[in-house]
Amino acid sequence: MRIVCIGGGPAGLYFALLMKKNHPEHSVTVVERNKPYDTFGWGVVFSDATMSAMVEWDPESATEIQDAFNHWDDIEVLFKGTRQRTSGHGFVGIGRKKLLNILQQRCEALGVELVFETDASGDLDYADADLVIASDGFNSKIRNAYQDVFQPDLAVRPNRYIWLGTNKLFDAFTFDFRKTDHGWFQAHIYKFDENTSTFIIETTEETYLAHGLDQIEQQGSIDFCENLFAEVLEGQPLMTNARHVRGSAWLNFNRLICGKWSHFNGNSHVVLMGDAAHTAHFAIGSGTKLALEDAIELTRQFNLHGHDKTAIPAVLQDYEDIRRVDVARIQNAARNAMEWFEVVGARYADQLEPEQFMYSMLTRSQRISHENLRLRDANWLEGYERWFAADAGVNVELGKRSVPPMLTPFTVRGVTLQNRIVVSPMAMYSAADGLIDDFHLVHLGARAMGGAALVFAEMTCVSPDARITPGCLGLWNDEQTVGWKRLADFVHSNSGAKLAIQIGHAGRKGSTKLAWEGIDQPLDEGAWPLISASPLPYLKHSPVPKAMDRADMDRVRDDHVAATRRAAEAGVDWLELHCAHGYLLSSFLSPLTNQRDDEYGGSHENMARFPLEVFAAVRALWPEDKPISVRLSCNDWFEGGNTPDDAAIYAQMFKQAGADVIDCSSGQVWKDEKPVYGRLFQTPFSDKIRNEVGIPTIAVGAISEADQANSIIAAGRADLCAIARPHLADPSWLLHEAAKIGIKSVAWPKQYYAAKSQYENNLARAGR
Repeated sequence: MRIVCIGGGPAGLYFALLMKKNHPEHSVTVVERNKPYDTFGWGVVFSDATMSAMVEWDPESATEIQDAFNHWDDIEVLFKGTRQRTSGHGFVGIGRKKLLNILQQRCEALGVELVFETDASGDLDYADADLVIASDGFNSKIRNAYQDVFQPDLAVRPNRYIWLGTNKLFDAFTFDFRKTDHGWFQAHIYKFDENTSTFIIETTEETYLAHGLDQIEQQGSIDFCENLFAEVLEGQPLMTNARHVRGSAWLNFNRLICGKWSHFNGNSHVVLMGDAAHTAHFAIGSGTKLALEDAIELTRQFNLHGHDKTAIPAVLQDYEDIRRVDVARIQNAARNAMEWFEVVGARYADQLEPEQFMYSMLTRSQRISHENLRLRDANWLEGYERWFAADAGVNVELGKRSVPPMLTPFTVRGVTLQNRIVVSPMAMYSAADGLIDDFHLVHLGARAMGGAALVFAEMTCVSPDARITPGCLGLWNDEQTVGWKRLADFVHSNSGAKLAIQIGHAGRKGSTKLAWEGIDQPLDEGAWPLISASPLPYLKHSPVPKAMDRADMDRVRDDHVAATRRAAEAGVDWLELHCAHGYLLSSFLSPLTNQRDDEYGGSHENMARFPLEVFAAVRALWPEDKPISVRLSCNDWFEGGNTPDDAAIYAQMFKQAGADVIDCSSGQVWKDEKPVYGRLFQTPFSDKIRNEVGIPTIAVGAISEADQANSIIAAGRADLCAIARPHLADPSWLLHEAAKIGIKSVAWPKQYYAAKSQYENNLARAGR
């Protein structure tokens, strides 16, 4: 085959040498606009996994690269006058110029033709090529020429950064955070050769503009940064290798992913590689890693399908299918890390103590979890656990292991929870006339005895027409109150758990069948009339609800107050007002479901008016020493609906009205929603509201193990973790998860104590 790689960066050079090595009969050319052995850039970072793959595919170049690597295990954070360090992180760095020079030399040794000082205009310049590799970087001319084919999805990120270097050598991957009168700056610093360290400085657009950095030339920015980071630079200057750039050298990061990666132009097959196809933020240093792994995978596919031009279409399809998955995984982690740095000033730097700030930064990508930190640096993590426990009021005996964050107590008003784990409200659809029966006593009682600190029953309806289905719990009469008192007495007598009730009204989502008979489907008989903020049915064939008038509002408010009074009489410890998932109060809060043009529609203040009125009436009656939380849908997952920013506005309103905690869920407001599911997918909503609004939060959604709960609580992304489906599968989820991570101090119910040691011993024998 005739192969032309346009762009002599890591992707193009590495693919060229691999293909020439695997099949010397190929004619392989790399076209590069720069001079021979001349390139720009500071250091790049690799992972151990990428280096292992390079050793496998070309030991000769890998050995030379490894010899030039700078290895370090430590991360050091300078923040608020503290200097914290942790080890075991295993980074390797190399100068970009050194890396490319090694790859260029290896290409020449294998017979790859290197064409320098040639700025190719595109793939059509090489009509004789069977395969053209578009490895021409983020500003790829080839990708831009075929935008309708490659479908680039480009997002310009809000932060500004400047990529500099220094001759001061750092023995750890160093992060330095500095506050100015206009906001925070952070530096990402790492050594990459025997003389030089990369020094990337980042800040928000607002802070960048407030300091006038857009109005000065490069040297002015360098002088500013040298002064700001003088402590860590210790007299060493900062350097730029972009003197050719006029004006400000501060850039915005561009996140790129393409809908398609290959194209046949009539003569040649064209395929994107490296930054031409995708970008990953420097916060996790994976751009070069992705480029090299692209080259390896494309070569692997030729080895599998055959080194013949007839195999090219199948090769390119399999290459894209495989790489797209791994690129998405890395981009997700990079996005998490990138977004952490974008909001660090607004969300973390002023709010968190240095110890928790360090933990939050280390786990920012969500690729590193609590137990992974223990593997990397057990001494550091155990020290942090002791700090966290002490901050939560736990006395940790010297020399003994502290309890992990999820097992520390948490106090709200006069209620102290024994740990941070909550049994989520989960609809059971098993009540008759709204009454708690033996099923609910066994179901909820078992989970209280299973170790969770706070146990919610399902949404409990404040009137018969507030139910979702005929099987929903209610609290609108005295007989129901008796059932709740029986449940509360059992929980309090047989466990250390607290009992919570979530009161609500189904609104437009009511009068439906039991879930296993057809979720959200209207009742065939026995239906009741529906009310909502606006006359919009949930499904196209659902009944149309009545738009509430003032009389309806008065009745619904009073029904919530009456249910609150009964909950207090029953001895319930915690009350939650359900303002999420498209139910009645939620329908007022979303522009998708609230199309009113009166004082209850339009602005945030108007849409929140009635839910806040209900909350105020409930708070006034609920005992002063007991908490009230509010469940919000923090993302409607549909265009025109609420976003996390809207949720933060509502959370602030409820905080000012007296809410103690925000329970951060999302979705179920609009049937055509398009949620982005994944591990811990709703935790960012809790993180935002907790740290920007300044109110305790409950994180919910796809939290399934102690490692995840500990990571969330330890980083300050939530104060409590609500566990739903895992608690359905295992009523003693907390007891079992604590045993799995080696914590034996958690008490089991006295009736089951004989099983505790056996369970722990079985785990030990299984090597858990």
